[in-house]
Amino acid sequence: MRVIESFLWCLLLLWPAVVLVAPAHPALHEIDPEQPPQVRQRGAEMVVGLCMSCHDLKYLRYRDLLEIGFSRERVDVLRGPREMEDRLLSLTSAEQRRQLFGLVPPDLSLIAKARRGGASYVYTLLTSFYTTPEGTVDNRLFPGIRMPDALGSSSAGNREAVAETALAVASFLHWAADPRAEERHRLGYYVLGYLALLTFLLYLNKRRIWRRLDRPTPEPAPESTPPESTPEPR
Repeated sequence: MRVIESFLWCLLLLWPAVVLVAPAHPALHEIDPEQPPQVRQRGAEMVVGLCMSCHDLKYLRYRDLLEIGFSRERVDVLRGPREMEDRLLSLTSAEQRRQLFGLVPPDLSLIAKARRGGASYVYTLLTSFYTTPEGTVDNRLFPGIRMPDALGSSSAGNREAVAETALAVASFLHWAADPRAEERHRLGYYVLGYLALLTFLLYLNKRRIWRRLDRPTPEPAPESTPPESTPEPR
């Protein structure tokens, strides 16, 4: 008990130092990732046409894009010579990307799940590029990032257009991280309804069984002794 008390006192005394030393990160711009299909489609076009020059989305296939409202003809245009069952892989090899950036850019399939803040992190990252006094481009959320300013957010003239595109990309990557989320949520309502009905039926069955058990058991009737027979006279 004294060991636990000593540990709690040490934790209490060191807590202010931990808070002061911990790095402060810029606040995320909170967004609603649940956007209409048209917004997600625009984000998908931006990711396939621009982001996939460096990044993979290896957990998605081109046929999955049909689920956000794309027509088969539009998916055919996006995939080019690739098949519908092919994964969304970068147009450049991993070795070329490593030579260009010094590392292989991360896969974007689960980026909205892997980063704290999810889609808000993606949106903030894309809109946080700025031009330093030295004339270089850096990112407030991720200083020293090697990713270029793909949307041109460091330019002061197109902030609104960049924000709309970043929202579309973040919404699409939010969907890409869990394409079956809506289907799973719909199924969840049926499962909860089934469990509620099953619970109600089991409750009725329990009451019926316990009603029989709680019923008082009638006491057995005393055994009647046969009357003594008198001997017949001889």
